[in-house]
Amino acid sequence: MGFVNVMAYGKDLAGSARRHLAATDLLHERNRPGHRAGDSAVAGYLFGLAGELALKEIMRESGMRELDSTRRQDDPFYAHFPDIKILVKDSATGRRHGDLIRYAGNDRLFQFWNISMRYAPTNDIDPRWTGLWKTQAETLVQDMGL
Repeated sequence: MGFVNVMAYGKDLAGSARRHLAATDLLHERNRPGHRAGDSAVAGYLFGLAGELALKEIMRESGMRELDSTRRQDDPFYAHFPDIKILVKDSATGRRHGDLIRYAGNDRLFQFWNISMRYAPTNDIDPRWTGLWKTQAETLVQDMGL
């Protein structure tokens, strides 16, 4: 008999973005002797998730809504970097349209970040990238609710 998860979770994009970003601060700075070498790489992954959640909150603030469940492949609310930027560029609407287009058109925004990095060896995640992702995630989280 298989396990069936019937738990339905609510959505708190802004709170989740802030929570992921806060967790990364501890991990990102733990790149010294005595700490696990992969902590900074995990932080880089979480920076991307925080950035995605913040961008999705900005989309929500702009008035955008999730598409019908049959169209999830085209729905930026279900996409990850870099694909989310392409989908946002094609579908941005509402009062924060300009901000969304600016984020989507920024080639450096979460450059080299990809959801598949969760499987990558630690050495594949360049610490220079994680520092940049940290700054970008902080900017996106700060831009929520403007």
